[in-house]
Amino acid sequence: MEMDPLAPGPARNRAVRQMFDRIAPRYDMVNRVLTFGLDRGWRRRAVAALGLAPGSVVLDVGCGTGDFCRDLQAAGHRAVGFDLSEGMLRAADGSLRLVLADGLRLPVPDAVADGVTCGFALRNVVDPAGLFLELARVLRPGGRMALVEVAEPSWKPARAVHRLYFHKVVPVVGGALSDRQAYRYSRRRARCSRRRRGSAPW
Repeated sequence: MEMDPLAPGPARNRAVRQMFDRIAPRYDMVNRVLTFGLDRGWRRRAVAALGLAPGSVVLDVGCGTGDFCRDLQAAGHRAVGFDLSEGMLRAADGSLRLVLADGLRLPVPDAVADGVTCGFALRNVVDPAGLFLELARVLRPGGRMALVEVAEPSWKPARAVHRLYFHKVVPVVGGALSDRQAYRYSRRRARCSRRRRGSAPW
């Protein structure tokens, strides 16, 4: 029987992990289609916004197939990615340093990172407050954080278009190209958010 991805606690964690295992092979392609390729620019801007010197250690939490890690490496940083989904890591570029791990319990020492990134993963976190505490733990004093996530525009006409696209178009297109249940889940997680308002290879 299928688990409800919105179920609380460990059940949701398992359901989300299994869902991302399923969609991993086509995840990057679907993202490019649904964002019209804009996701690439958003990540590059986030990397630039970190303002870190080349050679800095940057941890990417919820790394998926490693898109953020590739951009971080292109900027000269030492990137290490962490993700719960083994399927996502298997679909990643083998040259990247990626670790199977829960973002709430990163297998790294305190104050080890110059920067932290996270792209489109916050809505899937069981305990957002716990995640931010964990990110604060691994960042050194003065470290930088750049998070990329989908948000609704504040201007009403733009917000209406956003809701139509995100809640009607995305589930249909995502379902047609990949996994219908996964992209229905993505829509439901956005609604809930609005209502609420391994060892590292050093």
